[in-house]
Amino acid sequence: MLYAILCYHDEDQVGSWSKEQDAAVMKKLAVVQEKLAKQGRLGPVARLLPTTAATTLRKDDPPLVLDGPFAETKEQLLGFYIVDCKNLDEALDVARDLGKANPGGAYEIRPVGVLNPGQVTT
Repeated sequence: MLYAILCYHDEDQVGSWSKEQDAAVMKKLAVVQEKLAKQGRLGPVARLLPTTAATTLRKDDPPLVLDGPFAETKEQLLGFYIVDCKNLDEALDVARDLGKANPGGAYEIRPVGVLNPGQVTT
């Protein structure tokens, strides 16, 4: 089963990292990613641009477009992983490994339902 591991963290804190600090975290995360890739379990991984670049579509009638993310929280969604795991326990193990590489924030783990198998959009 595919699981999405959604990466939440304090955007201001992460944005304040020096290039060296950011590179060090990315290097640690790459170790986990390489392990999953060798096992054939790593799907798409994305690091999202800052929430200042976000746009939200409120599904009101009529729809309303807002600048920025809708959620007003201390931690923002900064990226995600798609990982093939046997079950939730295995997905939690992956999230724990990622957490060791990048402490702070939170990982939300959700099963993924594939809507259009084999169809790739660009």
